[in-house]
Amino acid sequence: MRNILVTIDFDINTKLLVNQAIKLSKAFDSKLWLVHIASPDPEFVGYGVGPQYIRDFRAKELKEEHMFLHEQVKEIRLKGIEAEGLLIQGATIELIISESKKLKIDLIIAGHHEHGFLYNAFVGSISTGIIKESKIPVLIIPLDD
Repeated sequence: MRNILVTIDFDINTKLLVNQAIKLSKAFDSKLWLVHIASPDPEFVGYGVGPQYIRDFRAKELKEEHMFLHEQVKEIRLKGIEAEGLLIQGATIELIISESKKLKIDLIIAGHHEHGFLYNAFVGSISTGIIKESKIPVLIIPLDD
């Protein structure tokens, strides 16, 4: 197993996912790819970009997410593990699958939050979507809310 992709969303459980990935990476001498899929720009989903203050706010958000991702990668590298971080905007499941193929990923690690019936019916679960779409093995880590 040479490449492991970890999907992160910068919540309080990010550390748990990264720690599990580090254990696997050490065991298999694998490279870790931390991937965060940011929500797409409004133009991507068919809406105008809006006033300048909204664009400035979104740019600030993306910069903060990029810095956080960079810090996570830096911490992993200090542990002697090869790691890279990717911040990509767009549709989450599709991008995780396509990036996994491009990067020749051997394992995808994703977290799973338990949601109620209505949430799952209307919004769905990212981890469930990855499992359905991926031809690559997926490790789901249960997360606390």
